[in-house]
Amino acid sequence: MPYGNYGHAILTAGAMRSPDRVALTYCGERSFTYDELNRAVNRRAHALLAAGVTPGTRVAALLNETLHVAQVYLAQAKVGAVTAALNPYWPVETLRGVVEQSGCTAFVYDSTVEQAVASIRPSLPGVTTWIKVGGPGADSVDLDALASEASEEEPPLRGFHDDPLALYYTSGTTGLPKAVVHTHASSLATARIWLDVPRGPDPVFGTGAIIWGIGFPAIVGPALYGGMRLVLEQDWGPANFLRVVPRERVTHVSQIPSFYAALLGSSEHEGVDLSSIRVIMLGGEPLTSAMLDRIKARLPEAGVYSYYGQTEAPYTCMGRVDDGSTPLGSSGRARTGNAVRVTDPSGRRVVDEVGEINLAGPHRMTGYDGLPDKTAEVLRGDWYVGGDLGTLSPDGVLRVLGRREDAILRSGVWTQPVTIEEAALAVDGVAEAGAVGVPAHEEGQEAAEQRVLLAVVARSGHPLDPSKLALALADRLPPHQRPDRIVVTDALPHSADASGGPGKLLRREIRELHGHLLAP
Repeated sequence: MPYGNYGHAILTAGAMRSPDRVALTYCGERSFTYDELNRAVNRRAHALLAAGVTPGTRVAALLNETLHVAQVYLAQAKVGAVTAALNPYWPVETLRGVVEQSGCTAFVYDSTVEQAVASIRPSLPGVTTWIKVGGPGADSVDLDALASEASEEEPPLRGFHDDPLALYYTSGTTGLPKAVVHTHASSLATARIWLDVPRGPDPVFGTGAIIWGIGFPAIVGPALYGGMRLVLEQDWGPANFLRVVPRERVTHVSQIPSFYAALLGSSEHEGVDLSSIRVIMLGGEPLTSAMLDRIKARLPEAGVYSYYGQTEAPYTCMGRVDDGSTPLGSSGRARTGNAVRVTDPSGRRVVDEVGEINLAGPHRMTGYDGLPDKTAEVLRGDWYVGGDLGTLSPDGVLRVLGRREDAILRSGVWTQPVTIEEAALAVDGVAEAGAVGVPAHEEGQEAAEQRVLLAVVARSGHPLDPSKLALALADRLPPHQRPDRIVVTDALPHSADASGGPGKLLRREIRELHGHLLAP
């Protein structure tokens, strides 16, 4: 059955169903109907075959232009190639190591990364086929030239169901990123996200450059599978967001809460028509009540959803948090076809107790490529156990507490940083907050005891006085959660997520930047 092939099920079926419906717009410059996009992908698929990419070939894909990502990933899916989805923000040493470790024999890239490719190419003798997208490259196959002469008919489909589709990489803090193996079937299961979220008659999903890696099956695949119009941009930071949303009448977005701290922390959004937005998906970090209030005040017609998942099991849980159907601070219930549980150290399922979060479903990875021991650590029967802590209510609502290493221990009590951050965000003038624990080594204290450091960013036009903020927090927090030191800074450190906006809050770097202020 062709519908077991990811590329066919995601795109060809849409072209058969609604050929004249607009599938994709790119940077306000180009537009493709489902039929046009499918024919463009078919040409690229035939071109890949002509370049020597055969079913099962591992192709390192270093692509930064979002249109190239969408077309090449789908073309490779149709012909049964295995896409090694490289992060264009990695340093060249990481790129080289990942390509070599993943056993790639072909490499596809675009002009935005030519310098990086030139530096790593001599040290990758295992890569025998180099393919350039977006124009000719030195000693590389010109994929555009091949595609211009290629057939628009469906290519011979290869790769189905449990065959590997792609390697998506984790952002581990030590060593090379681990390659997470997803199949055609697991990626199709992820594509069904919008079965659990309303999308209306003319849904438009807007996103920026973070669609390589797991962002592809979590964003591009679901949008096309759900018959939406996918708006691709190279930049999805606050400034471009304010231009694109009214221009394209974007209805659905998926971001992290820190994005809205940046968006609403200045006055630039005022007067911009954002009324088309109907669904905001938020994950990756906790959503505080203060931030939810700000979002709803600016976008009162938008439904706000929290979700939880990992690269190994994307979008496992979700729920709407702005209408009371899902408690704020939770990530909702397992979506259709998925399962979640929380277990104690013995592996026993627990309810209303803190334990490890277990995820299961057809969207789960098959394992870490070439790392059987690491795979065995996290795959326990049907379940993926990734080390996050949480609680599960009797009616199945998951509350993610974070990772143990992020928790703050003081007076013998563990506190998750978001509790302190939420209290700070509720104080007028605070745009963003990050709390961390700093080891305390004073005499009479246990070695594990920590002090609380709070770093805050002021909203535009609202100067902050640390002493006044400390007094405000003393009324909102119990003694063991009150900051020992408050730092007002211009910005908090975030990961680079290629969107142009802030990535995940990097609490470890807050400790490294400001922890010396709490030295004994």
